[in-house]
Amino acid sequence: MEEKYICIHGHFYQPPRENAWLETVEIQDSAHPYHDWNHRITAECYSPNAYSRILDDAGRVDRIVNRYSGHGSALAQAYNHLIMPLANRRDKYTQILWGIHDFEYRFNRKPEGMWLPETAVDLETLEILNELGILFTILSPYQAARIRRREDADWEDVSNGTIDPKVPYVQKLPNGNEISLFFYDGPISRAVGFEGLLKNGQAFAERLTSGFMDQDTPQLLHIATDGESYGHHSPHGDMALAYALHFIESHNLALLTNYGEFLEKYPPTCEVEIKENTSWSCPHGITRWTDDCGCSTGGHPDWHQRWRAPLRESMDWLRDRLADAYADAAAEYLRNPWKARDEYISVILDRSAKSVGDFMRQHCRQAPCPADNVRILKLLEMERHALLMYTSCGWFFDDISGIETLQIIQYAGRAIQLYHEEFKNDLEPQFLKRLSRAESNIPEHGNGRRIYGKFVKPAMVDLKRIAAHYAISSLFEAYSDQTSLFCCALSQKEYHHRMAGNTQLAAGRVAISSDITQESETTRFGVFHMGDHQLTCGVSGDLQETDFATWVDQILETFDHADFTKIWQLMDEAFGGSLYSLKSLFKDGQRKVLHAILAKKIDDALSVYRYVYEPNVPLLRFLRDSDTPIPDTLYASGGFVINRDLKIELAREDIDQDKVTHLLREADLAGIRLDARTLEYTLRKNLEKKGDALKQEPERQDLLENVAAGVELVYELPFDVNLRRLQDIHYELKQRVYPERKAREKKGEAESARWVSVFEPLCVKLNLRVDE
Repeated sequence: MEEKYICIHGHFYQPPRENAWLETVEIQDSAHPYHDWNHRITAECYSPNAYSRILDDAGRVDRIVNRYSGHGSALAQAYNHLIMPLANRRDKYTQILWGIHDFEYRFNRKPEGMWLPETAVDLETLEILNELGILFTILSPYQAARIRRREDADWEDVSNGTIDPKVPYVQKLPNGNEISLFFYDGPISRAVGFEGLLKNGQAFAERLTSGFMDQDTPQLLHIATDGESYGHHSPHGDMALAYALHFIESHNLALLTNYGEFLEKYPPTCEVEIKENTSWSCPHGITRWTDDCGCSTGGHPDWHQRWRAPLRESMDWLRDRLADAYADAAAEYLRNPWKARDEYISVILDRSAKSVGDFMRQHCRQAPCPADNVRILKLLEMERHALLMYTSCGWFFDDISGIETLQIIQYAGRAIQLYHEEFKNDLEPQFLKRLSRAESNIPEHGNGRRIYGKFVKPAMVDLKRIAAHYAISSLFEAYSDQTSLFCCALSQKEYHHRMAGNTQLAAGRVAISSDITQESETTRFGVFHMGDHQLTCGVSGDLQETDFATWVDQILETFDHADFTKIWQLMDEAFGGSLYSLKSLFKDGQRKVLHAILAKKIDDALSVYRYVYEPNVPLLRFLRDSDTPIPDTLYASGGFVINRDLKIELAREDIDQDKVTHLLREADLAGIRLDARTLEYTLRKNLEKKGDALKQEPERQDLLENVAAGVELVYELPFDVNLRRLQDIHYELKQRVYPERKAREKKGEAESARWVSVFEPLCVKLNLRVDE
């Protein structure tokens, strides 16, 4: 048994989703009820895999296991998941170096191995890995061309995927060095990812161990799949994985290991030659990221991907223009512009003034002034976005209008904007001319040029737009004198506010500084809201302070006299073309403001719905019992009232269980469909908030009883509630607090007896095993 080892590699990666200007992920409606897909995938997959469950024979949670802690099994990754063979050597080097430093920053140790995005590989990439101290990477069995034992002269052809995956191999490199390679077990990996192997933990364990050969030499059975297989693509796949590992260990079927440990124990005895320019997800090599090779997600079999080639050509053209400009301009300030770019990762990971100062002292020819700091940072940011625009998922899916492709075009747009600001030359027309050859499958989107104008151009941000967001949102929420918005720091210098009924006016000055580029500006603003969506905002950095003070006095006096037509005129005279509306707000802020505007209207609508529904509840029940169609207006009114009341109640700190029960019964009798997804999410977040508070103050009996009451309520609901997070919290309390409380109860302490009397039944409700 000691010669058999198992290693399971999960590639946990999500496409980037942040606004390229705000450095913040905005709300994504398709992830509802979560804020965005990062939150949703974390809840469905990443968190469950960090704290996975081992069940006992009765189906109760016996152990919650954090499989990573203390094992050092994580691998680094090429920084922003670009296809390495398609990058030039300079970009490959930066990607690998950034990936290494990012890993060290997060894990506080040097990485032994590195995952290559899509396992796309060439010898130059492997050579750079070796130069930077990486010992190994993982490839598909179909990426091996031929092998031989080190002492043999003859090669064996394994190009059809027949390489033995149970041992490591060594690849000799053009620089005379070598790097170790692991080729994962293809059939078992495929069964995990696409054939439902994660439906049963024991079956998974048995399939893994069936891969061993009857031999005495050491064997490593290892697989590699998307990490999202364990919980997102395959619900409860994390539990199947946890049970499989538990089953293997408890039955002494193999030893669990990681690649670094196995490589140290059993260095390669065989040599391999790889197939260059290949990957694990494109049978055509790496053409999926350059051309219409036929690879797609399969959701639209009639769609083409001819847009891929002109998209990459556009990006390559832009990259080269930016690189030349960067090298020339940065050389004025930096001793070695490309070395500075390589080490800019220290600033990306830590935007503090000290970090930026340390970087400048290390790389600048002489101490830069504040204006030089801004220029240097903007040049480096231009290069950062030139790297980000190659993120692989931009080419992976079916159409150029997909959110992943829009994301990389956003990065290109940000790089173009920075170039324009620093060189007073606009690359956008030439870029768009090339991008226009990338045709969408969706007629209304046309091509890349139209998509850029439709989706990317409106998303562009400068400091004035940040000021407009601040000014507009200040009518609906109070800001302190010093505040942060997205990646900017704001300092309120002056603020005047008037309100009459639903009409509001604000004017003032605010200083804004970018955390990213240190660019700063003091802007003057005025914002006028006549109610509903009728709002205009003006922003300017050019108004003289004395002129602005006069203007403020004039517009405030005009508001006091309710001459609203004159206000519109004054706004136009002061700000001219720099006028913004509610549409100028960023998504989350826009939603918040619109909800504030709509709050009274929704309350008014709710009154109408109640007027329609509540007097007719008996009729609604009768119609349902008599199998008579219910009028749409009556049914919709009931659904709105019941679901809104339930959502409000489930979000309360002290939930009125009797009221919830009454509302549920009313919905059942009237046949009203519940918005289960939203209600589940509302209650879950409420209970998790209480659970977190209990974790911090476990001695608080009131908190414990409140959580217990909430969990009790879960069992009365006609829909399931995800209690994983509460299980995690109470499992920890069971390990940390419960033993002492139980011991004190046995000694006759009344307070502990009361605590235990609530905690033990709560554990049962949470399906946690409590040792008898």
